[in-house]
Amino acid sequence: MCVKVRKDFALSDESAINRSPLLPDRYPQGDFFVCDIFDAVPKADMASMEHPIFSLSTKPDTRVREYEHNGIKIAIKPSVDGLATVHDRDILIYCISQLMTAINEGKEVSQAVRFRAFDMLVATNRNTAGSGYAQLKAALERLAGTRISTNIVTGGQEVFRTFGLIESAEIVRETRDGRMQEVEVKLSDWVFNAIRSKEVLTLHRDYFRLRKPLERRIYEIARKHCGAQKEWRIGLSLLQKKCGSNSTLREFRRLVMNIIREDQSHDHMPDYSIEMNEQEDTVLFTNRQNVKVVLPQAVAPQLDPDVYETARMLAPGHDVHYLEREWREWLPEAPRNPEAAFLGFCRKWMQSRKNTG
Repeated sequence: MCVKVRKDFALSDESAINRSPLLPDRYPQGDFFVCDIFDAVPKADMASMEHPIFSLSTKPDTRVREYEHNGIKIAIKPSVDGLATVHDRDILIYCISQLMTAINEGKEVSQAVRFRAFDMLVATNRNTAGSGYAQLKAALERLAGTRISTNIVTGGQEVFRTFGLIESAEIVRETRDGRMQEVEVKLSDWVFNAIRSKEVLTLHRDYFRLRKPLERRIYEIARKHCGAQKEWRIGLSLLQKKCGSNSTLREFRRLVMNIIREDQSHDHMPDYSIEMNEQEDTVLFTNRQNVKVVLPQAVAPQLDPDVYETARMLAPGHDVHYLEREWREWLPEAPRNPEAAFLGFCRKWMQSRKNTG
């Protein structure tokens, strides 16, 4: 009996070691029922990717935080509910993504974004049980209650004022069992100004599968600063400052090393691998080549509306407008026959997916 218990513990330890650091993908994109929810590519505003706006804590954080770097000063003040967290940021990312998709399709947008709570939970890989809706409501309260005083520049304007991450949130309908159905969020002028100026960056979808708040924050910083470069290096103390970590430098080093060891075992960090030079106390991010260099964009005219139906047949289950944006960014020169060129791109794109998948 004693031997059996030890064997079970050994299996348990081995299972823990081999388990992926990523959260399970609760809603695979291959599921036709939810594929339309993923049409909006995840995007985040660059200002809050650059600066530590959100709390890394999973417990209520009621500290007033002040941050200063390269002339930028930020004071983040919580409500009684605590500071908005890195996971609360999912709501902003979802709203920004929806608005950027609408802008890219030539639609008019406003600061008020209405969405189905279920869609937001699925798109950000959250659970759709009752606890998921309760967490969403609490996140909205923290986002509305967190106030920022800053001189961050967005849209070519330097703003010196105090504002919330969102101006307001309203649950439009709620079911009898307490689950919200529709939500309306009014974004702050600051966030909306960044959207209209297209000061946003695309995030890897696995961002929503990162378990640890620090992993998410480190990825955001790498996405902002490394971008499409081959690599980017930062001192550990500056990385800690940008993360907004309240740990000692020694403890922060330990937390980062844990993430690095897991990434070396599982390659779980999106877009960038991570290494540390312990002698220099620096962290190196290396592009996994998922983020490409953006070349000067060739201009192609608007496509004939009929071409989209053909594109859907060539790339079943995929957002053809997303493929069009990818095609336009890739174009080396203006094509003579835009429709034929776009359909050719769709065929090659699907073939590359089959070859790698």
